[in-house]
Amino acid sequence: MILLACAVDAELAFWEPRDGVATLVTGVGPVEVSCALTAELCRYPYRLVVNAGLAGAFDGAASIGDGVVVEDDAMEIALESGAPLKLPRGERTVERAHSDSELVARLRDASFPIVRGITVARVTSSEQTARRLATQFRAQVESMEGFAALRAAERMGVRAIEVRGISNRCGERESSGWDFDAGMNGLRRIARALFELV
Repeated sequence: MILLACAVDAELAFWEPRDGVATLVTGVGPVEVSCALTAELCRYPYRLVVNAGLAGAFDGAASIGDGVVVEDDAMEIALESGAPLKLPRGERTVERAHSDSELVARLRDASFPIVRGITVARVTSSEQTARRLATQFRAQVESMEGFAALRAAERMGVRAIEVRGISNRCGERESSGWDFDAGMNGLRRIARALFELV
């Protein structure tokens, strides 16, 4: 059984039910998705988690309406300066999680863009923050759930992949070009291609 997880009902609008695939609406943000997904993975032994939804793209990474595969996704867990936290006994934070490499490669072969993600709990709304995240994390797209979904699946020992439809550019909201329908079209294309492979 495959689990298709989206943050909100509207992101599942493209989905046509099929055998072997369950859906889950997790709620918005990293805490909601990690709680909902972990609970569901404890309930049933899924073989694959697909985290799907909309995302913003940093300049030059993707266009509004594109469907993209997020190869790896990061989350900022550090001091405000960007320096790492100093934890006792040499413990370290986990700041990056990865999509299943085989599925990423197969979608790359199908000519879908492969990008790096950043997960935020607060949507980027300034050019300064967009530049910092793109530079510091080499981020190309931004979501509010990707890292948490991939990491929860990783901790549970389940393969996972993150796919996104691009709905806007990251930066000032007035120039973001927000287009829900275009983002959903991109999500529909990438999700259909993925489910032909699995």
